[in-house]
Amino acid sequence: MNRTILSRALLLRNFRKIADTAQQSKRNSGHGTWSYRVPPPPPSKKSIYLAEAMGGLCWFWILWHIATEPEHVYGEFPYVDPSTWTDEELGIPPDSEGSLCPK
Repeated sequence: MNRTILSRALLLRNFRKIADTAQQSKRNSGHGTWSYRVPPPPPSKKSIYLAEAMGGLCWFWILWHIATEPEHVYGEFPYVDPSTWTDEELGIPPDSEGSLCPK
């Protein structure tokens, strides 16, 4: 009888340790700092300068290529005036074929 009480006491003590460990790991399992109803910590000056430098590099890349290769924006081919197209190029049948409305 004493053995069963002792084994149950050990089992209960071990169960409490496991439960405390699980609760502690769940509570402390966040990545970095986690804030709820408070503002997050401000970013470091290094990350701000790095973000500004990357943004400046991206804008330089975009504006440089617009200035040196505008055909990427405007297209590679010259603009054709549509009034110079013939009826055949537009797919319009000649007038000699008759009316477009069926009778």
